[in-house]
Amino acid sequence: MIYAGSSLKVNLLQDGIAEVVFDAQGSVNKFDRQTVAELAEATKALKAKAEVKGVVVRSAKSTFIVGADITEFTSLFDMPDAEVLTWVAHTSQVFDHFEDLPFPTIAAVNGFALGGGCEMTLACDLRVADTTASIGLPEVKLGLMPGFGGTVRLPRLIGADNALEWMTTGRDRKAAKALAEGAVDAVVAPDKLVDAAISMLKDAIAGKFDWQARRAQKQAPLKLNKNESMMSFSTAKAMVFAQAGKHYPAPHMMVDTIAKAAGLDRDGALKLENQGFAILAKSDAAKAQVGIFLADQLVKSKGKKQAKAATKTIKQTAVLGAGIMGGGIAYQSAVKGTPVIMKDINQAALDLGLKEAAKILGKGMERGKVDAKTMASTLNSIVPTLEYSAIKDVDLVIEAVVENPKVKGIVLAETEQHVGDDTVICSNTSTISINQLAKSLKNPARFCGMHFFNPVHKMPLVEIIRGEDTSEDTISTVVAATLAMGKTPIVVNDCPGFLVNRVLFPYFAGFSKLVMDGADFVAVDKVMEKVFGWPMGPAYLLDVVGMDTADHASSVMADGIPQRMQKIENDPVTLLYKANRLGQKNGKGFYNFSVDKRGRPAKAAAPEAYELFTPHCAEKREFDADEIIARVMVPMANEAIRCLEEGIVASAAEADMALLYGLGFPPFRGGIFRYIETLGLDKFVAMADKYAHLGAVYQITDGVRAMADAGKSYFSADVKSA
Repeated sequence: MIYAGSSLKVNLLQDGIAEVVFDAQGSVNKFDRQTVAELAEATKALKAKAEVKGVVVRSAKSTFIVGADITEFTSLFDMPDAEVLTWVAHTSQVFDHFEDLPFPTIAAVNGFALGGGCEMTLACDLRVADTTASIGLPEVKLGLMPGFGGTVRLPRLIGADNALEWMTTGRDRKAAKALAEGAVDAVVAPDKLVDAAISMLKDAIAGKFDWQARRAQKQAPLKLNKNESMMSFSTAKAMVFAQAGKHYPAPHMMVDTIAKAAGLDRDGALKLENQGFAILAKSDAAKAQVGIFLADQLVKSKGKKQAKAATKTIKQTAVLGAGIMGGGIAYQSAVKGTPVIMKDINQAALDLGLKEAAKILGKGMERGKVDAKTMASTLNSIVPTLEYSAIKDVDLVIEAVVENPKVKGIVLAETEQHVGDDTVICSNTSTISINQLAKSLKNPARFCGMHFFNPVHKMPLVEIIRGEDTSEDTISTVVAATLAMGKTPIVVNDCPGFLVNRVLFPYFAGFSKLVMDGADFVAVDKVMEKVFGWPMGPAYLLDVVGMDTADHASSVMADGIPQRMQKIENDPVTLLYKANRLGQKNGKGFYNFSVDKRGRPAKAAAPEAYELFTPHCAEKREFDADEIIARVMVPMANEAIRCLEEGIVASAAEADMALLYGLGFPPFRGGIFRYIETLGLDKFVAMADKYAHLGAVYQITDGVRAMADAGKSYFSADVKSA
């Protein structure tokens, strides 16, 4: 043994070949600070061992190295700028020193080699992958760029254009594609990987491969003349701006860094990479996107733990209420392998539900993501019925009838009479209290909310709502069923609107008050989309939701939380609803919807909407972007804080993920609590106080004021929901 650490070891094999074996104590290999330090020590030990002629780098696990340890990033990035730069420069030099070993090196890649794992392979002279390998540099998804030499070595290995596509999209490559693009030198079967690596290394030692030339290529300037360089990087800049826009600095920094480093050697190029990485590490976007990653890990871990506690396996599901929503839920269950019975009282609704499932599958086939076998098996797994008798043996019932408490109560009571005693019953309600609906059941312990978002097949979130009588076994079972359907479950406690809709409707209220105070809804949408980053502004979103749905839901919210969510007199939403301007569903709302000359959907601000609003609104005037953002976001933020304080949601991280997955909250802002903390709690309090005169939705709680005064964070371990 040449070296032994807790994460890696170095063994001397036959014929002067050594192997560096990554084998961390956890389930996967990661480049945490400890592993980087051990790689540095291992490199010194290899260099000092005279009999070593070449090195194989491999993993003892089912995957190579998944990247850096992101859990360390929060504390690292909180360091002063100079210290962040020193850290990344020191770490990248560890990879340089490995690359500079006086003999050939080869990476034997299995499973994932991502981020720092990919950069480890790039520091080697040769790379062989097995057929399970996925190789890539996904740092852009964290608001970062490669920091261990990736922006230097990959462009010199596969060309600047290919490398920029790898890095700015963050998409990894399967082994065959990596081979075609020149990122690996060979692909073999998994059981041949180590033997192939040793064989190739022996050839390099024997001079059959010019490994010195390959190494020199990675350390030299890019082979681009002035015109080629200008064309390549100007095209890349345009493509990145078109895809990423202005809110995500990382892909822009990558292009600029590689362009500036094109004429430099390795050391010069690495200095630019180090500087770019350090700048991004201190950016709000990186803090937000790293926060999303960590919150997502928390949500997934919590979901798996809850699902593991389930004592009931869901072998068959029933959906009550077909149509678009019911059809979407039925599709999701069936496509993930759980047969489903779709019941309705109306044959036309059943036909619509089946049509919805077929439409989703048809689009998948058009895109090459679904084959005929999958389409057939999915549709065959959805059994339509008009009879309650068909659901007697199901394990899980998801009620998805009209959003009316009386109708839902009747359906739930009938359902309980036709299913087994241990069948779990859920309601796909978006606003109605689960405790209220539970009164219709004899055994409310087996009942909870299961709120899907539309369109079901695209939206990842399912809110699971715990009622006051819901058993933990019911929650565990529904969490497991949600995961089996390929969705992300977040468990919340019951209240009107639950979490997502409860925080959404104050946002809509802020928007309505803005319009009534003279704001142009088109201008508000433009600010909230282009400046704040929402995929849709509030007017456009309301058109998509539907004015009938929004007006009904706002009435439910007003009944449930009258002190803050009372209906606004002459609310633009209500005015549109009464005028039968329902939004996208009937082609007219805030906007008029049509099709352009090329057959693509188009929308234009509706003169009819302005005419409806004018008698009830102040004279039209311009509002600056900061005021527009404050007036719609403060109500949302305040309600999210109340949900955390009241124990509706368990943590700020879960609230952030719920809004990200359920509403499309801008990822570069990291979620509602990350947004509040990026502003600074003291500044948020001042902003809210500025508009407190506008009504209760703008007035902050004593809790947030105390948090601001104490300088606390909603992401601290000691800050939990009530």
